[in-house]
Amino acid sequence: MRTSRTLPVLGAVLLALPLLAACGSKDSTDSGSDTVAITATDTACKVAKTELSAGEAHFAVTNKGNKATEVYVYGEHGGTYTKVVTEAENIGPGTSRDMKVKLGGGTYEIACKPGQAGDGIRQKITVEGAKADDEAEEAYDREVEVEAKEYKLEGLDKFTAKAGEKIEFKLENEGTAEHELEIFGPDGKEVGEVSPVKPGATGEAVITLAKPGTYTYKCGIGDHADKGMKGSFIVS
Repeated sequence: MRTSRTLPVLGAVLLALPLLAACGSKDSTDSGSDTVAITATDTACKVAKTELSAGEAHFAVTNKGNKATEVYVYGEHGGTYTKVVTEAENIGPGTSRDMKVKLGGGTYEIACKPGQAGDGIRQKITVEGAKADDEAEEAYDREVEVEAKEYKLEGLDKFTAKAGEKIEFKLENEGTAEHELEIFGPDGKEVGEVSPVKPGATGEAVITLAKPGTYTYKCGIGDHADKGMKGSFIVS
């Protein structure tokens, strides 16, 4: 009698094992399969996968360094990788940040910037598939030229815009040090930036000024803003 009770129970357990194994296998395969890990340290920028397919890319950034860092994805512009496609800033030591972006076919550079300064530690990636529609991506309503030098940002003192306008900000560095242009919306959150530009060079970024209100701008490198490289403008 004892044996006859045990065998049906044992048979049920054996039948359930393949189902449990199948469920476990599926979970482990699907979890994070479309996520590319980026490990940033004070001396390295390790990208787990450097060949991707066109479409939405999901990067998971972890800062294992001792300094706050920021991570950029740069596209090619004029033979150099200076076009900011997306970014994640203020990633503190020991913290992580997700970064999603739609990428067309081509080559890009991922830059980790320990200390949130300079050109960063770069890793090239290749995206296979159709190229992005550059004309649609770069479409803008008008262009504004801004001149940077020690320690002024000239060209925005009389600038105004209407809510919803897409402006190409072109930063011309006439100084002797690197400068950048960061723009913040009425809520204080950054809406875009022209990344650091070397002396004698020019950088640009298309930024949408979505909401009305007072916007502020500055050069975020070192103490440049404290020395006068900052200001504000109105979007109506």
